[in-house]
Amino acid sequence: MSTISIIGSGGMAAAIGGLAVKAGHSVEVTSCDPAKTRALVGQLGASATIGTFGTAPAGDIVILAVPYTAVLNVVKAYGGKLAGKLLVDITNPIKSDFTGFLTPEGSFGAREIAKVAPAGADIVKAFNTLPSHALADGSVNGHPLDVFMAGDDAQAKARVSAFIESLGLRPMDVGPLTMVWTLERACMLWLGLMTHSVKHANFSLGVRLPG
Repeated sequence: MSTISIIGSGGMAAAIGGLAVKAGHSVEVTSCDPAKTRALVGQLGASATIGTFGTAPAGDIVILAVPYTAVLNVVKAYGGKLAGKLLVDITNPIKSDFTGFLTPEGSFGAREIAKVAPAGADIVKAFNTLPSHALADGSVNGHPLDVFMAGDDAQAKARVSAFIESLGLRPMDVGPLTMVWTLERACMLWLGLMTHSVKHANFSLGVRLPG
């Protein structure tokens, strides 16, 4: 197994980190809140370590598990230390009142991250359509959760796909990075269903194949 670096210490960091540790990966957790970082590392156990915010991540795969409102500044703060890393963008640039998106017209979150990321960093979108509590469970009625992913580099997507599979989840490649526009709107769809139809958050979006 490998070392996975997670920047962030919230619910999604805990969910992905927990699955990664269970799968046998080493997990480095870094955030700008030392107390929350220590608490999460303590929760994850002996396979997790505390990284230093702003220094080069130990893992080649770096999970950007911070809110979209913070992620651009975080990537800028790391700068060239992210060169050569595979950045997994899990963010959703959705306004707090769910009325629209924080990205410029015609753009999407991963594209804005790419603009501030160093040359040589690959970006793959994944995990953004899953709520943290559902992701932490890993499956529903014995069926693995679907993780939709998009990116331009085939090798980078293959590595993220292998990581997702190692967590006991099912990777679903939806195409190039431009498809992130659709994935971020799929999160808005999830929010709409939660608010107006399902009326609770204990569900996830997925694909059911016949047969």
